Amino acid sequence: MRVVDSHLHLWDPWTLEYDWLEGPMAARFAEDELFEEQLPGVTEEVSIFVQAGTVERAFLDEVAWVESVADAAGVVAITAGARLDSGAATAEHLERLAAHERVIGVRHLLQDEPHGTASSPAFVDGAKLVAARGWTFDACVRAEGISDVTALADAVPELRVVLDHLGKPRVGTDAAPLRPSAEWLRDVHELAARPLVHAKLSGLPAEAGGCWTEAQLTPFLDAALEAFGPERLMWGSDWPVSSFDTAYQPGGRARWFRFVASWAQSRGVSSDGLFWSTPLAFYGIR
Repeated sequence: MRVVDSHLHLWDPWTLEYDWLEGPMAARFAEDELFEEQLPGVTEEVSIFVQAGTVERAFLDEVAWVESVADAAGVVAITAGARLDSGAATAEHLERLAAHERVIGVRHLLQDEPHGTASSPAFVDGAKLVAARGWTFDACVRAEGISDVTALADAVPELRVVLDHLGKPRVGTDAAPLRPSAEWLRDVHELAARPLVHAKLSGLPAEAGGCWTEAQLTPFLDAALEAFGPERLMWGSDWPVSSFDTAYQPGGRARWFRFVASWAQSRGVSSDGLFWSTPLAFYGIR
């Protein structure tokens, strides 16, 4: 079985600056640590690195650092950090990113931005520059921000957008699970009506605080399948973020992989599409 991990994080707080890492997360997670998290039954594995929340002034440094470990970590492409609402500074930053051949897309982290950021005129202008380069945009929002991503997709219909972590729905915990809310279901279906938008089956373990059951998360995968269809879904580990509860839990990446693979088989979803051809096609990787 071949696998593209479409959502892998790597970080090193001794090399780069982050303002969100704390406690057990404030440690190095890179090629050596990833080596201990191999996926079972996989014959070929590559990964898409997604920017890991460095401070803005370190966005380019993060790309350079990831390039230095990319071969050892199996990273074939980079979704780089970028602010898309900074006018001329955005254009200059994208130009500098273009000098790095592994960069195939960007992420302006939206989850803590004011509602409406992604549909603001300045952001839309930046998104058009991304689309003009043939790059992708990873949309990381909380559930209430999904409608903002829909507005962006309408404003820049040529932009290939992927919804990270299914829009971070409220899933509860293993002890107190939540069903998909009517609002989340509505907004996911509305977003999925935009044909270039894809979605990642990723990040739900983190939304459960690291304590989850298969029965708890299955309804969310089923809803994503109903909305996007099998041809616009891809798997991502969200490693190492989704491997934490109160501390780092080795094996969390493999557990999420096994669960999604089993779910896909039970729903008649092609594993080659979900785990391989869809992410490669979306990110334009040959």
